[in-house]
Amino acid sequence: MFDEIMGKFEGSPGQQAVIRLLLERGFSVNDEGRVVSGGIEIPDTGIAREAEVDRRVVDATTTAILEDEELRRIFRNITAIPSLMDLAPVLDLTVLTVEVGDPDASGIVADITAILADADISLRQVLSDDPEFADDAKLYVITDQEIPGDLLVEIRDLPYVRSVEF
Repeated sequence: MFDEIMGKFEGSPGQQAVIRLLLERGFSVNDEGRVVSGGIEIPDTGIAREAEVDRRVVDATTTAILEDEELRRIFRNITAIPSLMDLAPVLDLTVLTVEVGDPDASGIVADITAILADADISLRQVLSDDPEFADDAKLYVITDQEIPGDLLVEIRDLPYVRSVEF
C-alpha cells in the first residue's frame, strides 16, 4: 500500500516527503485540505519545515490527496497513536526492541508477549512498525520492569528474531 501511495507522487520528491511525514506522524487531512492531528490544525509552514519543502508543496499535496478518492479515504481516517517509547526513561519503563527477519510472519507478537506473560511481566504497550512503511520493521514492547537475561535469550532464540535490544 505504501508503494502505491508513493507512486501517486512519483514525479515529486517534495510531495513524497510530505506524504511520508503525514503517514509517520499519523496526521490526517480534513475536507478543507488542512493537515490536522485530531481537531488541531497544523500550519502548512510547520509541515513544510519538517519535510524540508516549500509550504506550497504541502498545499499541492493536500489538494492532490483530496482529489484522489483512495487517498482521501486514507488521509481522512488516519490517526496518531501515542507512544510510551520516548517517555520510558522518564517513567522508568523498559523498552524491548525486537528486529525480525520476516516481519510479515504470523505469530510474532503472540510468541513474544506469551514469553513475557508466562514470566508474569506485565506489558504497558506493544507497538510494531508496519513493514510497508518501515524498511526495517521492529516490534517494541514496553514493560514496567526489567526483563531478565534468560527471557531475552529465549526471545532472541526464536527462529525469526534477528536481534534483541533494550
